[in-house]
Amino acid sequence: MGKYKAVIGLEMHCELTSNTKVFSSAENSYNDTPNANVRPVDMAFPGTLPTVNIECIRKALLMSMVLKCRQPEYMYFDRKNYYYPDLPKGYQITQMHAPVGVNGKITIDVNGKDKEVLIHDIHLEEDSASLDHYRDISLIDYNRAGVPLLELVTEPCFYSAEEAVAFLEYMRRIYQYCGVSEADTKKGQIRCDVNVSIMDEDATELGTKVEMKNINSFANVYDAINYEIKRQTELKDAGRYDEVEQETRRFDEETGTTIRMRSKVDAIDYKYFVEPNIPKYRITKEWLDEIKKDIPMLPRERKEYYINKLGLSEYDANIIIKEKDYADYFEECVNIGINPKTAANYLIVQIIAYLNKEGITLKDFYLTPKLLYQITSELDKGTISSKQAKEIFNKAIMEGKEPKTYITSDNAQISDTDALNGIIDNILNNNESQIEAYHNGKTNLFDYFVGQVMKETKGKANPTIVKDILRKKLD
Repeated sequence: MGKYKAVIGLEMHCELTSNTKVFSSAENSYNDTPNANVRPVDMAFPGTLPTVNIECIRKALLMSMVLKCRQPEYMYFDRKNYYYPDLPKGYQITQMHAPVGVNGKITIDVNGKDKEVLIHDIHLEEDSASLDHYRDISLIDYNRAGVPLLELVTEPCFYSAEEAVAFLEYMRRIYQYCGVSEADTKKGQIRCDVNVSIMDEDATELGTKVEMKNINSFANVYDAINYEIKRQTELKDAGRYDEVEQETRRFDEETGTTIRMRSKVDAIDYKYFVEPNIPKYRITKEWLDEIKKDIPMLPRERKEYYINKLGLSEYDANIIIKEKDYADYFEECVNIGINPKTAANYLIVQIIAYLNKEGITLKDFYLTPKLLYQITSELDKGTISSKQAKEIFNKAIMEGKEPKTYITSDNAQISDTDALNGIIDNILNNNESQIEAYHNGKTNLFDYFVGQVMKETKGKANPTIVKDILRKKLD
């Protein structure tokens, strides 16, 4: 088997959040009812004209700056002309000549190592309608027609499926952190085209590029890349690399294979020309400066802050930044006074586990940071034990009551040293033989004394204080 290098490029499509579509007044929202979010512009009725959604422009420019791209002096759009049933106008309004961003770069983490990803361009366009294919009929849903779509095109700078998926996952987080998209793959808000080729390890020219269209999950991207690398490698090893064509393929989830769709020998001539119904306008430095102020602390920056300033482990920080909701919840906990490590522990060990079990998100989670503080503050003061804190946590969630409801004088932890001294003295006075055995080397009896105190106090004694007092008295 020869030594080859895989080279991968990505085209990532992400639907933006906005009240209306990018060129029409139709509602831009996920809707299970087909053809509910539609206006005459979306259907290309004669006499209709597009109107630009300025919020979509703003979000596109924000992402351009996040990716360290160069922004154009003027904003304008182009027509990409082609016929397809899901494109009623016979063309798509997109950006060819002056994308919102070109020549960008971003650093991602791949298995603990930094990798710089080069961005060819990022551009704003309208999405097409969606086709639902059945055995003998295809139906068109125009809800998606005109939905604002950001297309991000990378340079061919990935060399494994792991790198490609790490980039996609990180970009998904960035879209969410910046508030430009829900980036929910289950709703079809993120789709990918993947270009794969292989070349000899010491070669300087890229091999024949094969494109895989509209892959709708990161797991499928991973499997499609690995399958295509394997397919091309086997052909090259067999001396049949000329059978690898420049073509478009699709990924079949059931078989885990890629299937030929059509040849792509030459670039398709889409006859691009400037969209005449949308006047071009200058992007001012003042507007760009204003947009730049809205760029939040991104996942990588938050991770560094959590580790270097808040003292979290890299493992905990990686889990927390995985979802924006997790990071926001954690930071709110810290801001109201919960110890960072305590907040991280509750979030990672108990809260995320509960969310996964119940199939809900933090938006639906009853125990807000303020309610969690009712537990952690009493735990810090020694009013309740860690065992009691866990019980109160679970009761509050199950019964939908504030945690302080369950914290009373009857179940409060005993942390008063004078009271505990008296209880411990009484126990030691009645266990002289055990004390003698302890002094003769039977040190495991220490746990016996702790147990006696806990038994006497019905589990309410603060175990840390009990152990400190016992050590002083016994030693």
